[in-house]
Amino acid sequence: MARTRAPDHETQRDQILELAAAKFAQTSYPSTSMSDLAAASGTSKARLYHYYESKEAILFDLLDRYTKRLMLIIAEVEGASQRRGHDERESFAELIRAFLAEYETSHSRHVALLNDVKYLVDVQREIILNRQRDVVAAFTRQLARAYPSQVTSENQTALTMMVFGMINWTFTWLKPGGRMGYRDFAEQVIAMVDHGLTGA
Repeated sequence: MARTRAPDHETQRDQILELAAAKFAQTSYPSTSMSDLAAASGTSKARLYHYYESKEAILFDLLDRYTKRLMLIIAEVEGASQRRGHDERESFAELIRAFLAEYETSHSRHVALLNDVKYLVDVQREIILNRQRDVVAAFTRQLARAYPSQVTSENQTALTMMVFGMINWTFTWLKPGGRMGYRDFAEQVIAMVDHGLTGA
């Protein structure tokens, strides 16, 4: 008979992923062992194996959940913008605000997404990379809708990656509780994009 899962099984997995992400960011994924993860989680290695069969399984679940979360944010922003009747420029601004709000609380997950995808096996790596491409494509689509006269097929990739260049590395310098908050920085990014593309 299959063993039934405890009611808090998913809660325990969430906690493991949170602590694992922090450990990977602190000591790097290659340098972190299952013993290290068990110690960080305050549990035994045997108990950790009850939830995940390997360090690789932890990394994939971490990145799988995080990239799904980013895609959900995009869908939520697009849906909310339609319901509220936002114009395309405001919709793109809301997307930037939403991503930076997520980044504020997902530092270690974001570090893993930027640094550790290469350690996944081929099939899993392709799943995460495809989802990353979907995120980029959504930003490109929204940017082109927001600035149809300025964004062309020739420059849309460069402009999209320019936006990601501004927001994707905030974990290296923009600290919660610092002089500038994530909300304030989002408005700075929005203003810079708008001014750069419209000259206004």
